[in-house]
Amino acid sequence: MERIVYDNIKEQIFYEQLENGLQVYLLPKPGFNKYYGTFTTKYGSIDNQFTPIGKTELVKVPDGIAHFLEHKMFESEEGDVFEEFTKFGANTNAFTAFNRTAYLFSCTSNFEQNLNILLNFVQEPYFTDESVEKEKGIIAQEIKMYDDNPDWRLYFGTIDNLYKENPVKVDIAGTVESIDQITKEHLYECYNTFYHPSNMLLFVVGDFNPEETIQLIKNNQGKRQFPKLSKLERNYIFESNQVDQVKNVLHMDVGTPKVHVAIKDGKSDLQGMDLLRKEIAMDIIFDHLFSRSSDYYKELMEEQLINDTFGYELTFEYSYGFALAGGDTSKPDELAERLRSILLEAKNLKMTQEAFDQIKHKKLGATMKGFNSIENIANSFTRFKFNDMNLFDAIKVYEEFTLDELNDYLDFFSEEAITTMMVLPNE
Repeated sequence: MERIVYDNIKEQIFYEQLENGLQVYLLPKPGFNKYYGTFTTKYGSIDNQFTPIGKTELVKVPDGIAHFLEHKMFESEEGDVFEEFTKFGANTNAFTAFNRTAYLFSCTSNFEQNLNILLNFVQEPYFTDESVEKEKGIIAQEIKMYDDNPDWRLYFGTIDNLYKENPVKVDIAGTVESIDQITKEHLYECYNTFYHPSNMLLFVVGDFNPEETIQLIKNNQGKRQFPKLSKLERNYIFESNQVDQVKNVLHMDVGTPKVHVAIKDGKSDLQGMDLLRKEIAMDIIFDHLFSRSSDYYKELMEEQLINDTFGYELTFEYSYGFALAGGDTSKPDELAERLRSILLEAKNLKMTQEAFDQIKHKKLGATMKGFNSIENIANSFTRFKFNDMNLFDAIKVYEEFTLDELNDYLDFFSEEAITTMMVLPNE
């Protein structure tokens, strides 16, 4: 097992890739009274076209299947997995994102038992025709509930505006129609391909002995057999920065209009250090434009175009990326036009060294603060690794990032990349 020391943040992490390909990262936290573990597959809602393990032809599966699979994993032949964790005093949960699905537990005692339960239930799928049909009704209700949520519709309406073909434009849960096509055979095909250990990462943090913990994991994994997986082939769809729709308006039962103005990334093939530097650049630029201490934020508040719901969000992943800003407003057209103008003006941004340094120090402080949360460490570390980045190196890269480098990213801001999405009250 490799021991990696990060002096700048006073952490050490233990790493080993097991014979079956599983990557295991252990972060001992002496004195902590809580344990947290995540078992994550690099498989999310956008992975709807791939070559199944053991086959040679690309297949397309129904939208929403990764999320459907996540639901079904909590049902074992013996019963409900939640009850097993409860017996040992642990909380458990899971989430499906565009590009990964994570299963997790947290506890203050019975760490070894709970870690074994996590490994067991994620690697022992149990699907029947009857249980799949039953789950369709449950997930359909969930989809309909989100369809009635104006903020959810605003968010996914914005992404739908941005992309023409990339599956990121589809709701993670799919649609009622798409999940109705899912069969037991679809689930096993996706599971066998994407839940192979070589496509997964286990991250465990807490007050444990790393040598004893890796042995526990090896003992667990040694009891299982997995076929060889030479290379996982999936169909990524890359698009230019040209948006699919410049503007869209949705009418719903809302009291106050909602607006998002978003800008699409046309260079979404970045990984590793290139992606990390881009994220840092955008993090600084959008803080300068839209954080609560920015000049634009103060102006928009004074003009009563925004309120406390205003915010911005950045998403940069392999094959898709975008930034959006917005919130509730009584003047949707005016706010949309102002946000659009601000984004276009950003192409000629002239940030002073003083402003750049202030934002960089603020961001570094927030990043360091994030290391106080073991949940944040575990989930961020996995996301970074799946993008060939290292969370613990991010501090050093951030410290070395310069104002001159920032200016290299200003071509991100172009007119054809901008879209507006509105949710307005019913007429």
